[in-house]
Amino acid sequence: MNTDELKEPALAPDVPEYVLGIAPYQAGKPIEELAREFGLDPAGIVKLASNENPLGMPESARAAMMAAAGSLGRYPDPNGFELKSALAARYRVPAEWITLGNGSNDLLEIASLALLAPGRASVYSQYAFAVYRLATQARGARHIVVPARDHGHDLNAMLAAIDDDTRIVFIANPNNPTGTFLPAGEIEDFLSQVQAQHGDRVTVLLDEAYNEYLDPELRFDSARWVEQYSNLIVSRTFSKAYGLAGLRVGFAIAQPRLTDLMNRVRQPFNVNSLAQAAAIAALGDAAFLQQSYEINRAGKATLAEAFGRLGLRFVPGYGNFVLVHVGEAARINLELLKRGVIVRPVGGDGLPEWLRVSIGLPEENQRFVQALTEILSP
Repeated sequence: MNTDELKEPALAPDVPEYVLGIAPYQAGKPIEELAREFGLDPAGIVKLASNENPLGMPESARAAMMAAAGSLGRYPDPNGFELKSALAARYRVPAEWITLGNGSNDLLEIASLALLAPGRASVYSQYAFAVYRLATQARGARHIVVPARDHGHDLNAMLAAIDDDTRIVFIANPNNPTGTFLPAGEIEDFLSQVQAQHGDRVTVLLDEAYNEYLDPELRFDSARWVEQYSNLIVSRTFSKAYGLAGLRVGFAIAQPRLTDLMNRVRQPFNVNSLAQAAAIAALGDAAFLQQSYEINRAGKATLAEAFGRLGLRFVPGYGNFVLVHVGEAARINLELLKRGVIVRPVGGDGLPEWLRVSIGLPEENQRFVQALTEILSP
């Protein structure tokens, strides 16, 4: 073989430096990859790395998806009329206020594409969702990273960090990967101050991917804030509690000024026909959603009890995962992998001594606890 064929491909000489500065997103290790790596039976591997719903997808969504499969020779509805209508009814907003996305990640990218550019800036918290950093970097915009407070957002410091170049502030609530939560009063006070000080020049994107896992007394109706604040985008996803991670469908609610901007840069047909049909069915499946909440609540209690027994610090989580301090995270993660348990190292998020553990089915949680106990035993 010619040795020239083994050389790294040359990059185009005019690639922007901010693109070269992007480190590709590292997803949770797939079950099949771990099975190949360690010669394990895929059926015996437990994956608690990607904050997926351990119940899988609801049967109602599966049936709707299969019914929609007969029309796959056609493009999907580019405007998602039926799904938008269902969402509009649920959240009591005009359908024109809704933007659909290929998962909520897509909506974060769409918002950044519409609002950011070289010479502009975004504000987000230390230990916040990695996509805020990636979306900002992809636009060539400047990062304003505000130090976390107790592993979560310091809204007062974030307000103070907004400068003349700032065009978007990202807030994840609950936050990923730390699981922290901001009560309604703190967020509404922040929204009020941002609009009073900066008007529509600065958009706040409230990322509520894990909202459905909140205890009922902590939930609030952020759609009502959208009616009040013309600079607010609220994003949600069907990937978590609704169990549709593999179909990639999310949505955002905002007033027409912002939805118009987002739709100008949104890819046509960005939510496929199967995803639209399944999302409509899942949205109406209250029983599945309640079951997802209950199994998650019980699983968090199981992990909290185990971490306490093992003497491990952890961040009380409000999503479907728990962040736990294990010290030698790389070594412990490797030992878990050898035992067929996949969790999420978060060193890339600035937390090298911590692991993020998704809540699984009861037997999956027990597998993780047993493996971790074995690893930590003297």
